[in-house]
Amino acid sequence: MMDYLIVGLGLAGVSFCETLERHGKTFTAFNDGSQISSEVAGGMYNPVILKRFTLAWRAREQLTLALPFYSGLEKKLGAKLNHPLAVFRRFASVEEQNRWFEAADKDGLRQFLSTEIHRNENPCLAAPYGYGEVGHTGRVDTKGLLSRYKAYLAEREMLFAETFDYGALRISGHHVEYKSIRAKHLVFAEGFGLKQNPYFNYLPLNGTKGEYLVIRAPGLNERRAIKASIFIIPTEGDEYLVGANYKWKDQTNRPTEASKTELLEKLDSFLECDYQVVGQLAGIRPTVTDRRPLVGRHPTHSNLYVLNGFGSRGVMIAPMAAQQLYGLVEKGESVFSEMDCSRFTKKHFLN
Repeated sequence: MMDYLIVGLGLAGVSFCETLERHGKTFTAFNDGSQISSEVAGGMYNPVILKRFTLAWRAREQLTLALPFYSGLEKKLGAKLNHPLAVFRRFASVEEQNRWFEAADKDGLRQFLSTEIHRNENPCLAAPYGYGEVGHTGRVDTKGLLSRYKAYLAEREMLFAETFDYGALRISGHHVEYKSIRAKHLVFAEGFGLKQNPYFNYLPLNGTKGEYLVIRAPGLNERRAIKASIFIIPTEGDEYLVGANYKWKDQTNRPTEASKTELLEKLDSFLECDYQVVGQLAGIRPTVTDRRPLVGRHPTHSNLYVLNGFGSRGVMIAPMAAQQLYGLVEKGESVFSEMDCSRFTKKHFLN
């Protein structure tokens, strides 16, 4: 009997698998490639919500765990995955400058927001009011991370590249059986796929579609991430990710012309050099009504668990959420109340 079965291998699944391996636990993962939001994500980690100039939920704790976590994965997989990257917030007015200074004076934000207004020196960008700089930011190559981690597990025969069949699952008081495999615990880390999960589909997981454009702009020559109404994120060579947007009705992974038009209109409002669109990416973010993750134990099956709902901040949240779940299962520790899935479980089962 092994210790764990893991269903799903996006940022949530990888983070939990890696947490298990670092603690010497045995596991097997299942992944069918149907959920791609982690793969197509921008991969930014940023402690500040730049629309409102507020600190993200538990941002310090997330960063404290995330940076060494990804550093360890780089060594393990032999690849450069974490790319420190300055984030410059473009100001649209003097009023925004003033709001930035007010935010930077607050205790929680002081270490992250620079009080220097950076003048725009890039002729390809329209930014007459300059920029504010956010500290402790960067980008994780999520596509490269997931690809390498899947290969790592496959080489060790720890990965089944197939759709998990809920009908083949048998649950007893002390273990679960799936086909010929027995395990003490089963963790569902399926992203938006949780909607099809008969054990956890009562949870209020919403799919929020996001799309990025990939542009090639040789004249832009910008190595910082620029945040205006959308992000421009440098990747390799002369290519940049542009986005992302938020769509609540369309729950497919197909890129759309409507989103392309929307993103280009926003881009053209402040980019003043030639570029070419060379790609378009789309995925469904697993978002929750209260914008907090879903982590915890099933209300009636004590060996079933969920790890989900990271939204657009999976790079930062995943290592912390994985640690929280591990502490719950192995040590009987409580997870943070804000992310404990029982906040919805009690309401659902009482009704």
